[in-house]
Amino acid sequence: MRSKRFGYFEEEELGKPYDITILKRLWPFVRPYKGVISGAILLVILISLIDLSIPYITKTAIDRYIVPSGRSDESKGSRVRHLTVRRSDITDTIVNKYKALFTIQGDSAVIRFDDLRKIEKKDIIVLRRKDIAGLGIAAMLFIAVIFISFGFNFLQVMIMEYTAQKVMHDLRLQLFSHIQGLAVSFFTHNSVGRLVTRVTNDVQNMNEIFSSMIVFIFKDLLLIIGVTVVILGINTELAFVSFAVIPFIFCASLFFAGRNREVFRTLRLKIAEITSRFSETISGIKILQLFRQEQNNYCDFEVLNHEYYVAGIQHVHILAAFLRFTGFLDSFAVALVIFYGGGKVLSGTISIGELVAFIAYMKMFFSPIQDIAQRYNLMQNAMASAERILLILDSSEKLPVASHFKTQSNSISELSEIELDKVLFSYLPDEPVLKEVSFKISAGDTVAIVGPTGSGKTSLINLIIRFCDPVAGQVRINGNDIKELDISAVRAKMALVTQDPFLFSGTIRENIFQGNGSFSPEEIEHILELSNCKGFIDRLAKGADTELSEGGASISSGERQLISIARAFARNPELIILDEATSYIDSETEAGIQDALANLMKNRTSLIVAHRLSTARNADTIMVLHKGQIIESGTHEELMRLKGFYFRLNLLQR
Repeated sequence: MRSKRFGYFEEEELGKPYDITILKRLWPFVRPYKGVISGAILLVILISLIDLSIPYITKTAIDRYIVPSGRSDESKGSRVRHLTVRRSDITDTIVNKYKALFTIQGDSAVIRFDDLRKIEKKDIIVLRRKDIAGLGIAAMLFIAVIFISFGFNFLQVMIMEYTAQKVMHDLRLQLFSHIQGLAVSFFTHNSVGRLVTRVTNDVQNMNEIFSSMIVFIFKDLLLIIGVTVVILGINTELAFVSFAVIPFIFCASLFFAGRNREVFRTLRLKIAEITSRFSETISGIKILQLFRQEQNNYCDFEVLNHEYYVAGIQHVHILAAFLRFTGFLDSFAVALVIFYGGGKVLSGTISIGELVAFIAYMKMFFSPIQDIAQRYNLMQNAMASAERILLILDSSEKLPVASHFKTQSNSISELSEIELDKVLFSYLPDEPVLKEVSFKISAGDTVAIVGPTGSGKTSLINLIIRFCDPVAGQVRINGNDIKELDISAVRAKMALVTQDPFLFSGTIRENIFQGNGSFSPEEIEHILELSNCKGFIDRLAKGADTELSEGGASISSGERQLISIARAFARNPELIILDEATSYIDSETEAGIQDALANLMKNRTSLIVAHRLSTARNADTIMVLHKGQIIESGTHEELMRLKGFYFRLNLLQR
């Protein structure tokens, strides 16, 4: 039974998949490279034909040059093999030397193989010089075939690995692009660890599909068919004897494959959970150490790690059992061939070369079967990853885009008015966060939104930026429903400064200007001065080119806030949104930030979400949000005279 874990993330269980369906879904990624794959398949056909020729070369070398059949007679119930040599001046000398051992038959001389041991070695070499020469040719042909096979295999592997890397490159880009385009709500129920696993480990696991399956399974099937045809041609009866083990292999493959599929699913699920747990540990290391939860967190991780280990051991057991079972059947089939085929050799039905070739073909027959089995196991891993990747790609958690924009992006010259009209919003059904919220912000206005925690202030911002859409009502920009506008063009005119700004790994300059190289040195200097960043940046050894760690952890929270203000300056927005931008800052640092914010808000439309009411005091309009509704609205003085909710909030903060 699973222990209850803090921050535990569990993936949904998948239903029964269909591999062919998954492969069809992956085909669009492979289609651009079908020409290259066709070339690789052609190479595989040539490689298979070359591999099939190797045992036949061995058979020819044995039957024609090592133990040629020659002429044989029945003598006293047993077969006696003979060597026949063509008579010449050289051979006649040897024949005359061992006259008692030879029988003259016209232009040929015949000697029993058993009698060859009575002849001197040098004379045997002379008698069998043509066989030795033929054996040398067969050996060179064998070596040439091996080299050609090596070259073709190398070329084929390079082609398919190149193709696999290109396909994974395209898949990873599409997955990354798709994730970037998903709504913010998607990331609230999908952990970082899970998504990282999808883009990295799972895409890498797909390599087996793209580099091996398409070609190697084709090669293995071609070899099986080719071997079947050849051994049926050698001896049909012996072939059917060796095929007696095939039903057992087929049944074993189905049995082990079914069990392995579930194990691979578990492995993929557990590795995602491990990644998620590790990601949470790194992100929350301060809290873990502060509250002395290292041991509890270790125990939770130990449980996950053990579950992954158990699944891995199950996979090893299944694979080992299957390989040993097929190995036993392979040896059993060869034993049948030796027993039955040996009798055929003794009876003269087949030659020794044919028996040797038959055994080699049987080994070749079982090799692709085991190869397919192993690749099938790897394929299950890849298919499990493919299922998870397609699950992400199938996610429809995107904000709807209008089929046509009422207002083209280049026609949004300025943000003249922002309006919320009877907006209803909720994250969960029947649990509204905002209820019938309506207000307008005109160009140049400074509007502050205040209220207790959980009243819906940040949700309002998310609606205006369109990180999410309202359940009912409309958010309008310049009188147009924001859903009908090009949101990229709208967001280009906005800048958000949050209470805990996020900085990317890279230099301070890259975080502020985000790759925009159009700023002159004078403009850069001006932006840094207005945002009050120049002072602390000048104190750094590398200035604006100082590298920041992930999230900007190497600098103070106040400095991170100033950089985020400079980032907003560089964007030159028309609407500034401040989400409790000074709530985490001490009073001394707040003064510098307030000055920078004043510079930023000058001559711009501003929307301020304020936790400290002092931040909202100078706003043109203050809206008091409570339990998802605007209950008061006016200037600071007007609201204080009402002595309502805003008045009480002020008293609490004194």
